[in-house]
Amino acid sequence: MSSKELIQRTDKFKPPEARRRFSLRLNHHRPLARLVGLTAALIIFLVFLPAPMRMAIWDGLLAHQIVVNMLLVFSLLAISLIWTTGQKLDAWVFLLFNTRGAHPKWLDRIMSVITQFGSGLACLGIALAFYMTGNSQLSYELILGTLTLWMMVELVKFIIHRSRPFILLVQARIVGYRAKGRSFPSGHTSQAFFLATLTAQHFHAGIWLVLLLYAAALLVGITRMYVGAHYPRDVLAGAILGSIWGSVGVIVDGYVLAYFGLIK
Repeated sequence: MSSKELIQRTDKFKPPEARRRFSLRLNHHRPLARLVGLTAALIIFLVFLPAPMRMAIWDGLLAHQIVVNMLLVFSLLAISLIWTTGQKLDAWVFLLFNTRGAHPKWLDRIMSVITQFGSGLACLGIALAFYMTGNSQLSYELILGTLTLWMMVELVKFIIHRSRPFILLVQARIVGYRAKGRSFPSGHTSQAFFLATLTAQHFHAGIWLVLLLYAAALLVGITRMYVGAHYPRDVLAGAILGSIWGSVGVIVDGYVLAYFGLIK
């Protein structure tokens, strides 16, 4: 085979220029596309939600409008204050968890599994488990809270546009897959703390169960630094945002329970 024929045959496997430009645009607009997708999912969920339950949730938010607004403003202020200071300390603490000390393969595998307990899909799976076991009201709240929290996280990431640690820190280790998107705040951590807050209040958990739930959420946050995906301030911001979102869910929870009590 001549070199000319080899070049022509190789060119056939190269993606067309139009496809390459489309791929670049898709990667550039991925955060916006994710926001649009989450918004569409939330709208679809609300459409199929029973109308009386929609009204119960809306009444709960209106009745505690001042509390909700204060919680949301506090979360945004807390996040902005955390984000503006301490980059050197941020990097030092991140590297403490990510690179210092022994990191055997078995520990990497365990941390890679634990970190996924804070994913949106894991929360949706837990909501499905509650639904299948007869606790449909909590499953609805978890799905609604997960979708809205996910949207909020993506919105803050889109606005702040903070790079992942492994992009700026050459020493950083990546355990598992290379996380996409932006870094601030940690979505996995926010989902874990949201789940801990809402479930603890819904079941009126005792002190030991509460400590266990929040310890599990904290472990998810630590894994986000261990696997190289987030700075400590990203994790702290995610914990604050998730806890506030869970508190808002607790307000709604009383009205949802009242709704389910009426239809039984």
